[in-house]
Amino acid sequence: MISTKGRYALRVMLDLAEHESAGFIPLKDVAERQEISKKYLEIIVRELVAANFVVGISGKGGGYRLCRSAEDYTVGEILERMEGTLATVACLSAGAPLCPRTGSCETLPLWAEYDKLTHDFFYGKRLSDLTGHGQAAHGGA
Repeated sequence: MISTKGRYALRVMLDLAEHESAGFIPLKDVAERQEISKKYLEIIVRELVAANFVVGISGKGGGYRLCRSAEDYTVGEILERMEGTLATVACLSAGAPLCPRTGSCETLPLWAEYDKLTHDFFYGKRLSDLTGHGQAAHGGA
């Protein structure tokens, strides 16, 4: 399950993409538009800055903006940064120790196929694919 942290990070990135022509966007503006606590967004944006997804400046005219074009971000990289691995089962996580049942596990192909579908879905979607969509249904995710 994707947590609020992952969903909100995606919404922040999308908001910045949709308002990129305004330059640096104050976090309070994003918080108001997205109806998310500014305090919670500060935590999320700190991680986005650490990942070099957004850059911020303080003072008059300050705020945040994307480091790259919205087309250059995948939904998958944003979610994995905020959530950690999106692997369904521990044995498929990157860097996981080899499971002693790998050779005989009858369910492993199922999980591997599901993980591939999930990975390909999220990494096949670009932030730019989401811009302009869902404006009316804003409050859901």
